[in-house]
Amino acid sequence: MNVLEYAKGVERLVNPMEVGKVHYLQTKLARLPVWIQKKLVTSTTKKADKMPFVVEPYCTFLFYELKNPSKIQKYLPEGFIPAKSAIFEGDREKFYGIVTMFRVHTSVFWGSRAELYLVAENAKTGLLSWIIMDYLSDTISYDDKHGLKSPDVKQSVMTTTCEGEFLCDMKTLDKKKFINCEIDLTNTKMKPLNKRLWIEGNTSIAYGRLAGEADGSLFSLTFFPEEMKQALEIPLSKVRLAKISDNADIGGVLERAVSFPFAQHMLSDSPGQRTHYGSEAKLRAAAKAVDFSKIKTL
Repeated sequence: MNVLEYAKGVERLVNPMEVGKVHYLQTKLARLPVWIQKKLVTSTTKKADKMPFVVEPYCTFLFYELKNPSKIQKYLPEGFIPAKSAIFEGDREKFYGIVTMFRVHTSVFWGSRAELYLVAENAKTGLLSWIIMDYLSDTISYDDKHGLKSPDVKQSVMTTTCEGEFLCDMKTLDKKKFINCEIDLTNTKMKPLNKRLWIEGNTSIAYGRLAGEADGSLFSLTFFPEEMKQALEIPLSKVRLAKISDNADIGGVLERAVSFPFAQHMLSDSPGQRTHYGSEAKLRAAAKAVDFSKIKTL
């Protein structure tokens, strides 16, 4: 198994017709109490513990340096503490809040998402971790607090132009959460990323308290480390617009912008499932050992 074979394998697990059926089914199941939804999802993921997860080209990140990191502790799930991280190789470590904007297709949903993360350390494992604080989406989603969640955004914009611009314009139906971003991607260069944040961090992901998780229930992504080896470093002078709601009032000063000009192919743990790697070597070995013919997807 190599990166090329892995990319093909992940893509072949996504059937657009089946995704459409799941979108329709969610409109019916969303009427059930959340505890019943969770029971249905858990019973399903015991048989289908992986979900193909394809992040489409130009997934873009905004990094905000947090001047008062003590404020974020109350939003982290149990067992996590705020942690410093570097973005690119050789960077000085700082406390960051991160906004991510991307289009994605999986075996169960397809659309645009914008997510707010905090960087923390898992006190039990010592792993640097991405904590999902909140998210906006124009497609269906699932989390412990909301269950099978309907889209909270309509008529979202997440695209690139022929002139090399990245555009994101999303606003929730209640207008309480929004993100409006315009970035010039031309004449930017690839730069090596910090392995601990991008590789280790993506094997230790949890939802924070604003998203309804208090116990730090973790999940991992399985991927070839090369997917997180490098990305475009975008000078702040090319970030023409970055208006973002901050309902958690965590503050922060925009410091870096990063974009991946290629698709990233991963397998995500299904809700309630947990894969633990603990090292880049174990992650690579797991990716190389995947047998796509035996995977039953969520």
